[in-house]
This record gives sequence, C-alpha cells and structure tokens, in this order.
Amino acid sequence: MAEHKQDTDKKPKGERQEVSPRRVTTAQRLAGGVETNPLALVAGGLALGVIAGALLPRSSRERDLLAPVGTKLGGALTAAVAAAREAGQSELDGLGINRDAARDQVKTLVDGLLKAASTAGTAAAQAAVGKAAG
Repeated sequence: MAEHKQDTDKKPKGERQEVSPRRVTTAQRLAGGVETNPLALVAGGLALGVIAGALLPRSSRERDLLAPVGTKLGGALTAAVAAAREAGQSELDGLGINRDAARDQVKTLVDGLLKAASTAGTAAAQAAVGKAAG
C-alpha cells in the first residue's frame, strides 16, 4: 500500500483563505464590465454554447427531437426572407426605383457621358487646328 501524504498547505474546511489583491481587482473589473455591458456576457455565453454544441457529437435521440424544429425554423426563415424581399421590392416600386427605371437612368447617364466626351473631343480638335493655323 502506498503511503498517503497529508497536504499541509490545505486549510481546514471552516477556515477562509486570504484573497490576493490582484484577484479582487480582476473580479471587480469583471463585475464592472458585466454591469456596463450585459449583452457582451450574453453574446459570450451564446458563443460558448455554439462552440460546445459544435464539438459535442449528436445523438440519434437529439437528431430525432431537433429535426422537426430545424425544418420549422428553416421554413419560417425562408418565409420571412421572401416577405422582406417582397415588401422591400414593393417599397422601391412605389418610389419609382425598379429595374426599368435603373436601366433608363444608366442609359441617360451613358448618353450624357458620350455627348460630353464628343463635345470635349471636338473642342480639343478645334483648338489644335487653331494653334496649327495661327
């Protein structure tokens, strides 16, 4: 049988150990951070939950229970995206912003740029001819 040494550094259960000032300061900072930004704590907890969920293997029971929930969520998300897209498209149409209007705007812009380039080219050619003659 191996001999068991008693740990002389451990204090009996009833006694309190002294806490270092560094630990107190760290705890105070953490508490202050949680009070000023509780959403960061929630986000951190969610992130840890996602990581843990991704690392742990899924059981067949879990798959059986959660598959319908995933299907419902996927369907609801698809419906929400479609509704948002339809509402946004309707709003843009109401403002006169649609594909046809955008195409007309681009055509008008390109025509204006071509006209400006032509005018600038003609002016440059006339200036060159005037210098050569003069």
